[in-house]
Amino acid sequence: MEQIEIFEIPSPCKGICQVNNRGYCKGCYRSREERFAWNNFSDAQKKRVIALCKQRYKRYLASKKHQDAQNSSQNDQQSLDF
Repeated sequence: MEQIEIFEIPSPCKGICQVNNRGYCKGCYRSREERFAWNNFSDAQKKRVIALCKQRYKRYLASKKHQDAQNSSQNDQQSLDF
C-alpha cells in the first residue's frame, strides 16, 4: 500500500544557482534538466531527484576531503625540505 503525500515536496533549491564543471547546481546539486522540470515531476520523481542530489553531495564531500588530505600531505613534505 502506497502512502499518500499530503504536502507538496518542496524544491531543494538553496538560492545559489551556480553550475559546477559537471553541470550540477552548486547549491542543490540538481542537473539543468532536473531544475527546469521540477514543477512537472511527480512526487516519486521528486523524491528520486532529492536522493540523487544527496548522493552527489556526498561524492562532493568525499572528493573535497581527499583533495584536502593530498594538499595537507604536500604541505607537510614541503615543510620537511631543508
